[in-house]
Amino acid sequence: MKPFLLGVLGGMGPLATVDFMAKLLAATPATSDQQQIPVVAWNVPQIADRQKALAGLGPSPLPQLLNGIEKLNAAGASHIAIPCNTAHHWYDALSRASDAPILHIVEATLGRIAERAPTRVGVIATHGTLAAGWFQQGLEHLNISPVLPTEQELESWFVPGCYAVKRGALREGGELLSLQAQALVERGAETLILACTEVPVALDAIDSPFLDHAIDPAQALAERCSALWQEYR
Repeated sequence: MKPFLLGVLGGMGPLATVDFMAKLLAATPATSDQQQIPVVAWNVPQIADRQKALAGLGPSPLPQLLNGIEKLNAAGASHIAIPCNTAHHWYDALSRASDAPILHIVEATLGRIAERAPTRVGVIATHGTLAAGWFQQGLEHLNISPVLPTEQELESWFVPGCYAVKRGALREGGELLSLQAQALVERGAETLILACTEVPVALDAIDSPFLDHAIDPAQALAERCSALWQEYR
């Protein structure tokens, strides 16, 4: 059996990758360094912007994503996690190019949602993730109604909030993204999926109460990675 080594295809953005690494540690029961998950991370933020690519406003990130996958496989990764929801638009192409299986962030998240059994769930995500419909289809399969941002909300709150985080303005991003969360809750969302890895970081920066009613896909993915490591051990 190949030794367990988790590969992390990160850089999208770099802060979200560091946050995911911290979540991996927190999700793993360990009483010593040696019991933590062995990880190799490709945290290279020069990957082309995923949102702009899907909007037709920039180059595809696929060549750089494939390069990252190649590097992680060469490093001996037994499994690969991608702590970026929008990057899963290229999941199939990346999976075909990878010797190591790539864990899917949406599958990990839907497992957590099923445990809570809400009837209406709000999805905070990029245009690309929403257009792909992964979360909506998964929720509907669980007989849960998705509650989605409007186009105006995305333009006024989500997009500027996301890019505020990328430039290091966490409180500004948190305040904008809280407005998006509030709008979804007011339209009946009982639980929120924070389906962009910048969102939990921003909401945490302002100690947002919405975190108590949300599921973080990066956290769900970290817990899935931890479970695999514990099975291996």
